[in-house]
Amino acid sequence: MTEKLLREIGAKYELTERDAGEFGRLKVKGMKFVIRSFEAKGLGHVSAMEAKGFFGLMKMDTLIVTPDAIDLPLYSYDRILAMGNDTLIAECYDTLESPVSTETLCQVKDKYAFLPDRDPGKHWYDSIRLPGSISKKGKKITEKMDALASDELSAFLSLPAGPTKDPEAKRKKTEKYVEGLLKNGGPSTDVFKEALGEEKTKKLFREVLFRV
Repeated sequence: MTEKLLREIGAKYELTERDAGEFGRLKVKGMKFVIRSFEAKGLGHVSAMEAKGFFGLMKMDTLIVTPDAIDLPLYSYDRILAMGNDTLIAECYDTLESPVSTETLCQVKDKYAFLPDRDPGKHWYDSIRLPGSISKKGKKITEKMDALASDELSAFLSLPAGPTKDPEAKRKKTEKYVEGLLKNGGPSTDVFKEALGEEKTKKLFREVLFRV
């Protein structure tokens, strides 16, 4: 699915792949990761991560859009297929200079309200998670979840945002979010810390996944 989402971004913004270096291919906790990093001209930084493991019984996709040229929020998409369950989490975080209407994201959320919701729990970043963010989990709904992923990304890319006025100020907001991930941890953050160590995990997050 990440390839399809990358094509959607590439149709609107020219993508140039960056070298992910030592992080391009990783083996962590029985999972094989392929990590890619891109510059999206006129948008910002994009990263994609695909993981497979446990004899193909578990698959994970991640797509992160870190805007700097345009005043869009940070976008994060995670998809996990495991034990017959399909989990989709698509969230936007407030790294904005100016407020933006998330009406189109909310419309997508309403359109797919029939899909089973997943309780996202409570997290340190809840105060900056924007309306229209989505968390779903269910079985035998992969085709509909694919459609949701595509529609949500399209809605994000079409949000009414202008060029960034102060790139450094916007970068600092993104950096604050990334440092929050590293400090507070989480399922994927903790796995990388255990496998790579704290310093390499910081490098992965700061230079490849988010580029701040």
